[in-house]
Parts: sequence; C-alpha cells; structure tokens
Amino acid sequence: MKYVLMFAETPQYAEDLAAMGDAERQAAYDDVGRWFADNAARITHHVRLQPAHTATTMRKLDGRADVVDGPFVEGKEIVIGFVEVEVADLDEALAMARSWPACPVIELRPVAP
Repeated sequence: MKYVLMFAETPQYAEDLAAMGDAERQAAYDDVGRWFADNAARITHHVRLQPAHTATTMRKLDGRADVVDGPFVEGKEIVIGFVEVEVADLDEALAMARSWPACPVIELRPVAP
C-alpha cells in the first residue's frame, strides 16, 4: 500500500533550527539523512520543496483563473517536503512517521489507486 508522508514545519521549529550552531544544525541534518537511509527500502520517491514564499497559487472560480504569489493557505504550518512510501498498512506508515527526526507535523495520506 502506498502512502505519502507530508512534512510540515512550524514557525517555532524553523526558529529553533535557525538558532542552532553549525555543528548542532549539521547533527540535525545527519539525523534526517539516517532516517532516509534506514527507510530507503520503503521510500519510492521524495521531494524537498522550496520555501513557501516561492509558491504560486492559482484559484479557479466561475470560469476564471486568478494567479497570485505565495502559498495557497495562510497558515502557521508549511509543508516543506514529502515522501512516497510502499508499506504493508497504515500502522507501518505511522511507525515511519513516529521515527521522523525533523519537523513536528506529519500528514499521512494513502495514495489513490
């Protein structure tokens, strides 16, 4: 079964990461690298997104398409990347998400057939 795990960053997490010294930040990045290595057999695709301010959003309404700069949602949690995984079930996907060492919010969604 395929799931997508979407990783969302909170303002506090971004501030904490920015406040780290170089060695501490590198250790955090190394933790993420180990997570990817430990789960490589189940990860079928992964993407790190550019920051939210680089987004362009199109809203289609009443036959019109309005294009604006910025993310589609003004929110405190920003999706910064995702992985697609092949797992037996939701429990296995949740176990992977529990071991994620970085951003504090993870949305899990099954991939449509």
